[in-house]
Amino acid sequence: MRVLFTCIGGPGHLNPLLPVSRAVADRGHEVLWATSGSLRGLVEAAGFPFHQLGSAPPDDAPATRGPLLVPDVQRSEEEVREGFTRRGTRTRLPLVRALVSEWRPDLLVCDEFDFATMLVAEEAGLPQASVLVTAAGVQIRPDVVGEPLREIRADLGLPEDPDLTMLGRHLRLSPFPPSFRAPDAWLSGTEHAFRPPLPDPATPRPHDRPLVYFTLGTEFALESGDLFERVLAGLRDLPVRVLMTVGRHVDPAEFGPQPDHVRIARYVPQDEVLADCALVVSHGGSGTVVGALAHGKPMVLTPMGADQPMNAERCTALGVGRALDPVTATPAEVRATVAEVLGDPAYRLSAERLRDELAALPGPDHAAVLLEGLVSRTAR
Repeated sequence: MRVLFTCIGGPGHLNPLLPVSRAVADRGHEVLWATSGSLRGLVEAAGFPFHQLGSAPPDDAPATRGPLLVPDVQRSEEEVREGFTRRGTRTRLPLVRALVSEWRPDLLVCDEFDFATMLVAEEAGLPQASVLVTAAGVQIRPDVVGEPLREIRADLGLPEDPDLTMLGRHLRLSPFPPSFRAPDAWLSGTEHAFRPPLPDPATPRPHDRPLVYFTLGTEFALESGDLFERVLAGLRDLPVRVLMTVGRHVDPAEFGPQPDHVRIARYVPQDEVLADCALVVSHGGSGTVVGALAHGKPMVLTPMGADQPMNAERCTALGVGRALDPVTATPAEVRATVAEVLGDPAYRLSAERLRDELAALPGPDHAAVLLEGLVSRTAR
């Protein structure tokens, strides 16, 4: 079986699919990854052949932190509607179509935003599966993506799909605890949950101060204004150790000298620090949230955009953490909120319940078996 994997977007769209592609390859199938050139290194480091869709990425230019924008759900929905759906789909359609014609896969697997791959599969009569990449699951909705998708389908001569049910007609794979998904997540009844590779159980190393891990992820550090400084100021005076990661474009030296219990780094392997920390402070991106839940760690969240506000709502509703306004949160509010979540065992117990739910799900090999079954049914 030849399986083509694609994604649109950055590492947050790639990473949930990589374990599925590894499981498929480990079962003896041929895998090809196709996405933007900016993800080549991550794909090849995972051991897969890579096909670049579109032109090469520009050389990295010096990057500086910009102002922190007020979180705006309408702005995020506009980016999904116009950026991912209308422009992204039209740009990628001929690229994916040409690759499918040349490589002739038996199955196409993409992330939930990659509508070009879904439409090419429909055009070619090929089975297709999508992997969900937003934990709460409420960004892809008919009222957000319906208009541009209906226009594109009409231009392609595809049948009308007024409720957009074609998106869930084949197979949707979800690497999230089912109870974390928002109750109104669209097409949630079509999802098959699996767990991503989980860390080995680890006992935090004994220390006189618990460790708090603070990150704004891989894509929002440069849109953070003074959020790093405000949160760090709130954490610095607590009786904790602090590890703050700032991403490759931010120089840790910008923050000046720090006391011995505070460490600032560009990057650390997330699973290593999550195993040892007591609490995670983050922007609420799906990868960071699910990583924290996989380790049973409570959270304090400062959601800035994309799916982060919805993830923060779910964390609050499920009792695994608290949310702060990233624009107005003061160091004193950060300090008090982190102290509350650390001091109340109910948050940790709720996070551990989600950890256990995730651990009880079948692994990526289950997703690979479902994909094999999809191809077998289609071939009949």
